[in-house]
Amino acid sequence: MSKRKVAYFYDTDVGAYTYGLGHPMKPHRIRVTHDLVTAYGMLDKMHVFRPKRASPEVMSSFHTDEYVHFLQSVTPETAEKMTFSGTRFLVGEDNPAFEGVFEFCSISAGGSIGAAQRIASGAADIAINWAGGLHHAKKREASGFCYINDIVLGIIELLRTYPRVLYIDIDCHHGDGVEEAFYTNDRVMTCSFHKFGEYFPGTGTQEDKGRGRGKGYAVNVPFKDGITDESFRSVFEPVVSRILEVFRPSAVVLQCGADSLAGDKLGCFNLTMHGHSHCVQFLRKQNIPLILLGGGGYTVKNVARTWTYETACALGIENEIDPHLPWNDYFEWFGPRYRLEVPENNMEDVNVKDGSLNIVREKALEQLQQLDCAPSVQMQDVPRESVGKHLGFGKDELKARDDLDKKLALISEREPLAARAVPLVIRLRLPRRQRAVRQPTTALHLGEGEEADEPADGAVL
Repeated sequence: MSKRKVAYFYDTDVGAYTYGLGHPMKPHRIRVTHDLVTAYGMLDKMHVFRPKRASPEVMSSFHTDEYVHFLQSVTPETAEKMTFSGTRFLVGEDNPAFEGVFEFCSISAGGSIGAAQRIASGAADIAINWAGGLHHAKKREASGFCYINDIVLGIIELLRTYPRVLYIDIDCHHGDGVEEAFYTNDRVMTCSFHKFGEYFPGTGTQEDKGRGRGKGYAVNVPFKDGITDESFRSVFEPVVSRILEVFRPSAVVLQCGADSLAGDKLGCFNLTMHGHSHCVQFLRKQNIPLILLGGGGYTVKNVARTWTYETACALGIENEIDPHLPWNDYFEWFGPRYRLEVPENNMEDVNVKDGSLNIVREKALEQLQQLDCAPSVQMQDVPRESVGKHLGFGKDELKARDDLDKKLALISEREPLAARAVPLVIRLRLPRRQRAVRQPTTALHLGEGEEADEPADGAVL
């Protein structure tokens, strides 16, 4: 394969954060992935960066000031009082106010923004941030384990340079937060391949196509349980090919959520590692600037396997690496199969059984057929501070600042931390997103190792 300039973003602190004992989201999976990428010797083939952490001001180009301020201020001890019994900002037990939540968000968002900057400057053809891809976060609230929508922030950065950006989501869950952000905009096309039905977040039907100027620019491809590599590919390739033809994107952002893999603790698809990675390979061949982001994925060893292999795909060396795993700090985690593979299981592909696969594909293609052509955009430099307003994110800002928001801000500003501290009630129920699939999750007990000294923000490692 032809060589590409690849930028890889990783912060050694990202694996130190925890959502809490028993929570299915494990930030440590990013550290496991990085260790495996390192063991395969891929770092020498990429430009490796520790991202500059996103500031509150940058986050506010999409999110409301009150919400960002809340994330800066909230602690596990103050969460219950600051959220007024869960009526604002944090929604249920999916999204706990864990220690260091704002720093975790700033790492994730900083990586995606940094990736967008490298792409937009022409310094990289492909940029990778496996700590990103948190696609459920909304403008003023957390959702589905996601607090800050790094994807939206990265796309905003791309739009300062590029006229059109395509966002593709292969997570098992619908990319609702990104779709919602650009639902009335024709400069960003969103395309989500996901499980639909009684499944979080319950959105993403084929009738959801965008609104206003964005009508037709939200493409949803809902699947049923058990979709296999062959079935997925039979829809992904023609739909994405048609999008590339009609929309002619200047850059592509691919959210590589790994909960669509076979055997995922919260997923219900049956993709192998190679089937999942085919999406990366397909887009790489298009020679369009590409950003690869993480996302869901709750069977940690399979997440690490797949994102490592997809890093190799970005480099074009996937056929050169040994399927037998090299020794690494987490080698024992990968047993009993110490191989770079995620095989399918014996799930039935309901999409083929009931004939819905062809219907879904044809409906998506029909929607794209009705689009005229790529929207023209007058190219001009958009000042960084006004990009969010340029895209319409600031129009309801005054409306968003309701009495409850003001009350929350006053609590965090006027009362000292000790005065605000209240005991946190620990509930032993599974998070809503986890309960929806009725599968038990075993908590991983993660040991922390020694970390090397880190270079300054933005420095090449």
